[in-house]
Amino acid sequence: MTHISPDPDPANTPGLDAGGGVPPGETPPGESSMPEAGPRDMAYNPPTGWAKGPLVLIFLIVLLVVVGLGAMAVHVVL
Repeated sequence: MTHISPDPDPANTPGLDAGGGVPPGETPPGESSMPEAGPRDMAYNPPTGWAKGPLVLIFLIVLLVVVGLGAMAVHVVL
């Protein structure tokens, strides 16, 4: 990956003094985007999706509710 300087080139930027300063009343130039600013894709890749623990817990709760409702239905019928 090549490094691209985020600073503007003073020789090609309008509104700059010879030393690189900004004269009174002039708006300084904004810096360009920096391609190296964000985290690297390979170095920082957080996991996505649900973990196994919460899914097992939700499944057990749903199973208990279904078994309880089934037991209540059998009790009401008999």
